[in-house]
Amino acid sequence: MRPHPPTRLVVIGVVMAACAPLTVAAPAAAEASAGAELTVEEQRLTGPVPEEILQRSGFDQVAPLFTRALAHVRTEAGAQRLATTAGKALWRRAVDRAQGRGPAGGDLSRDDDRPLYWARLGMTKAVRQWQPSFALDDAGHQGIIDRIERSSRGQDTIDLPAGHDVKRIVLTGFDPFQLDADARRSNPSGAAALALDGVTVRTASGPARIETAVFPVRWEDFGQGTVEKTLLPHFRKGPRDADMFTTISQGRVGRFDVERFNGAWRGGYPDNNRASLTEMIPVPEGLPTVHPQPQWTTTSLPYKKIVEAGTGRFPVYDNTAVTEIPAGQSEPVNRPDGPTEGSVARAGGGGNYLSNEIAYRATLLRDALRLRIPGGHLHTPVLEFGEGNTDPATGDVTDDTFVANRLAITAQVRAVIEEAAGTLD
Repeated sequence: MRPHPPTRLVVIGVVMAACAPLTVAAPAAAEASAGAELTVEEQRLTGPVPEEILQRSGFDQVAPLFTRALAHVRTEAGAQRLATTAGKALWRRAVDRAQGRGPAGGDLSRDDDRPLYWARLGMTKAVRQWQPSFALDDAGHQGIIDRIERSSRGQDTIDLPAGHDVKRIVLTGFDPFQLDADARRSNPSGAAALALDGVTVRTASGPARIETAVFPVRWEDFGQGTVEKTLLPHFRKGPRDADMFTTISQGRVGRFDVERFNGAWRGGYPDNNRASLTEMIPVPEGLPTVHPQPQWTTTSLPYKKIVEAGTGRFPVYDNTAVTEIPAGQSEPVNRPDGPTEGSVARAGGGGNYLSNEIAYRATLLRDALRLRIPGGHLHTPVLEFGEGNTDPATGDVTDDTFVANRLAITAQVRAVIEEAAGTLD
């Protein structure tokens, strides 16, 4: 079915705007509905740090243009098409910027993942406050937002090549987090995902194509199966199925960790919407899984080779530590060498936050499908600002050390992936 003509024209305009920085003023935003309830993440948009990041990257025009486009939409289906098209354009613009294609759009470092994060929130905020000319209930609003979320994260554009001449690798990163403490924060895993999306690397076993996506730091999305729904098409057997996968997140200061064990427990640390959940990781119905649900999953990445390779500036560790409740006991204990038989998980090597959860979900899906491919979780070093720029209240949103650290982490992520992919048959 063809879209309503005005919607089609506006979609084209939004996509063009999203793909190249503008030199003209943004059009006026559509009127927002009074009392629209924004998420905690969206409420942070009015702070000076997000505004500066968006302005200094040229991404400050994304939300106003999208808002103007919404004002011309006449059907729910048209809004869904707009959300998907504009979301994909935003993801492509962020990837192109990170990989040096097209104008930078400002003086912020090209490798920065933060413009994508804040621009996406501007788009979802626009939908949440939108007053359409037709009936649209809360579920309809949320469905449009879900399309923005998925398409602007690269989750629906993973495009692995067919054939035996190139290996296929899926890599995932995360949004920035802990933003109440410091809204300037970036997530090097998200930056690595932007830098490596669609890149073909040379490995000891031949060329390997990397396709990436990023995920929110929100318990609710994970409980609804966003990880499994994104990975499942590429885990199923076929001409374009993945040969390797790596979930990545920010971890400890000054080191990389290949997390050996992942636990089936949510530890309750607040997410980006300040939600807190303490429970066993839930697996949504209808998705492949293992019965009964295991307390632990393990990496199948070639951790010994990765650790021994000397891939860059930071040391890489094979992290085998976990926290468990031993069989027949009631109190958690720390185990440096992995879980014991019959124990109940309280933290994997990567803790009990969403980094552990994405590792658990991805490797559980691997096991449910009986895949015999390398896969697991890599924690990057914490991305740190330079000396004298550590106060979030008075510090700059970027500095030379901050950029150099992020570039070094991204380069080492690539080197780790190349080393691991070199073991593929």
